[in-house]
Amino acid sequence: MTQVVSAPSVFLTDRRAAAGERGRALEFPSYRGRPGWEFTSLEKLDLSLPVAVEGDPGQAPEIAEADGAVVTLTQSGEQVDITGTAPDGVTVTSLTEAANSHPELVEQYLGTLVDEEDVFVTRNDALWSGGAFVHVARGTQVDGPIALRVHQPAAGQQQPFRVLVVIEDGATAEVRELWDSADDGEAILLPVTEIIVGHGAHLRYLSVQEVSEKTWILGAQRAAVAGSAVLDWAVLGLGGGAGRVHLDVTLDGEGAEARVTGATATRGRQHLDYATKQIHTAPRSVSDLAFRGILNGRSTTVWSGMIEVVPGAQKIDAFQESRNLLVSKKAHADAIPGLEILANDVRCTHAAAISQLDTDQQFYLQSRGLDETAAKRLMIEGFLTATVQRFDEGPFRDLVAGAIDRRLEAVLA
Repeated sequence: MTQVVSAPSVFLTDRRAAAGERGRALEFPSYRGRPGWEFTSLEKLDLSLPVAVEGDPGQAPEIAEADGAVVTLTQSGEQVDITGTAPDGVTVTSLTEAANSHPELVEQYLGTLVDEEDVFVTRNDALWSGGAFVHVARGTQVDGPIALRVHQPAAGQQQPFRVLVVIEDGATAEVRELWDSADDGEAILLPVTEIIVGHGAHLRYLSVQEVSEKTWILGAQRAAVAGSAVLDWAVLGLGGGAGRVHLDVTLDGEGAEARVTGATATRGRQHLDYATKQIHTAPRSVSDLAFRGILNGRSTTVWSGMIEVVPGAQKIDAFQESRNLLVSKKAHADAIPGLEILANDVRCTHAAAISQLDTDQQFYLQSRGLDETAAKRLMIEGFLTATVQRFDEGPFRDLVAGAIDRRLEAVLA
């Protein structure tokens, strides 16, 4: 295990100071008072919690999603450890170190995809240290996955986490970004991720959120996909108490493809809010987004999606859907698709559905000998099969299925 220790560069120090100044001028979003925040109240958010400093990545428990990784970067508090050896053509290090060792990349890309007028992106920019940086050189084929993990060491703290992933032209890689907690107490996670996929590159990206059900999550993950490149992105929202995550993909070049698959499984009084965008800035680009959610208890979820097509982005194909299954009569889901089309030769479609478990189907299964719990479980697994089947058979698909299965055990207990 290698511990990464590096002093911030002048570039990062200046960015942090500018973010602090900008943050003081930004208006804090108010519930129902600002577009996008109609469903998520920040009334109980305590931003006076101290930023996590102490932490020992070596004490973070093993998690299945990191199995098989050729390199694993783990951050806890401000400490960053790296295990494994990066293959030729691959760099995995802390973002602080990368600003010194790869300034031409960090200074070119950091902050270019996210909305710096977003109060929580700005807060992350002002507070983060350590972070994660992945660079895959042009034409490099990475055989094993790369894992980037933030482990919240204790309750009562804020944990900012910054990630920059740069996949050069023609490269192929799999990256897993993992968020988890050591404590079940209240905390705040402030993640910001920027993903650049170069021309003709292929990136498979897994985001798994398994933090405490008392933790606030307020962040953004955004990707830019160049011409003829492919991004296959799986997003699993399995923990968390409340908050909002922006999840955007920009198709920047002709022939770019992005496939985003999301799954949530909530219980108790969890509240998960995902705001997604598929932004087509180039012709003949393709995006396909599908979110499915299982809700139990009094939990609530929100998905608001937008397909944006700029003038001149003709012959694009874009699809978005959100489907939710309510296990409890007190659970509630909102699904809000949207289109903003400024070209006239496109195919853009959307779908949204929210329903209770089908009592007729449940009766049929129970009449064939299954008890109530087994019947519900079988129906829910069938509902989520469509999510898992969006991936080719193999380790990645098995990993997604395993994470969902483990979460269902807790949600349906």
